[in-house]
Amino acid sequence: MTRSLAFAAALSALALSACGQSGSSGTAGAGPVAVADAICRPTPNGRQMTGCYLTLTAPQADTLVSVASPVAALAQVHEMRMESNMMMMRELEQGLPLPAGEAVALAPGGNHIMLMGVTEPLRAGDTVPLTLTFANAAPVEITATVGQPPA
Repeated sequence: MTRSLAFAAALSALALSACGQSGSSGTAGAGPVAVADAICRPTPNGRQMTGCYLTLTAPQADTLVSVASPVAALAQVHEMRMESNMMMMRELEQGLPLPAGEAVALAPGGNHIMLMGVTEPLRAGDTVPLTLTFANAAPVEITATVGQPPA
């Protein structure tokens, strides 16, 4: 009987520790958000703004909440959509949702990163450092190439 009680106690402790692990909602075990194909358009002559595009894949549901770059006074996550037969662009103030395991493309004509107040003209072949900040995952620092995105 003592052996049965010891086994039951060990089994209970194992079950409780397993529940504590799987129920954890912290980000310590979460991997970083993967970033691919980062590219920013060259700045047009006389303009101080441009768009950047990339693909994000989060291992767990997350949100891209902000972007920063030392080459611009301001960086925002924008969406493009049709309103009253006009294409409109606006900041995603609540951020860009990233479903778990799904690739989310920021592409021309859709969601994108807008750099405003670019300090120096961006030319094809240059690079742009970007820091992506997420609601849960650790920030990711990337380098985007300056060029024309694929159509």
